[in-house]
Amino acid sequence: MPLPPIDLDRSATDPLYLQVSTALVHAIETGLLAPGERLPDEVSFAASLGVSRPTMRRAIEELRADGLLTRKRGAGTRVNDLQVRRRVALTSLHDDLTAAGRHPTTRVLAFDPLAVDRHASRMLGLPDGERLIHCERLRYADGAPLAILRNWLPPRFASVTAADLATHGLYHLLGAQNGRPSVAKQQITARAATAAQARLLDIGPGAPLIAMQRTAFDAAGTAVEFADNLYRADHYTIDVTVYHR
Repeated sequence: MPLPPIDLDRSATDPLYLQVSTALVHAIETGLLAPGERLPDEVSFAASLGVSRPTMRRAIEELRADGLLTRKRGAGTRVNDLQVRRRVALTSLHDDLTAAGRHPTTRVLAFDPLAVDRHASRMLGLPDGERLIHCERLRYADGAPLAILRNWLPPRFASVTAADLATHGLYHLLGAQNGRPSVAKQQITARAATAAQARLLDIGPGAPLIAMQRTAFDAAGTAVEFADNLYRADHYTIDVTVYHR
């Protein structure tokens, strides 16, 4: 695919590197530059725009630092998949992807309607031997693997099936049974991908993952879900607004 035209205004106050990087961001966000597409080499790209090589290098570095481009020796510079950006809010990944114009799909990796897990039971406020519904899913965004979702549900949701989870977001299913989460306790950490997780997410073993543990409660204060989810750090961003107190 040929590069979209980039018009530079040499009389503008914005430096040339910023004009180039802004144009490339626009091309990526609008799909004119597709994920995996390779950019011209630095020298020829700079020459085609009539800018210096240091200017082009800085423009590309801006996008690489923002996670939009990847530069590898021998492979050149390529466009990354757009990162999924999520606010720290009680929403489902399925709904957030849909709202962002992405296409979520799900592969159910495991489903056990009679699981016993002492840690999950305690997080849900249930006895250690309580039978739980356990599911593990691989969530894709536009066909690319994004997250491994591992959830434990209390027995009240025994009617949820693996087929349901393959076609619907979990919070949609909980809401259909008057169990829509209203509040949650959440912890976000970092982990290194195991070999098995790396294969599922199409990344290298030991690559960084964002880990999120969440216990969600309905409007009555009853626990409805315990989750231990893993997200690709190169495709997933959490946005947080902080306030001075």
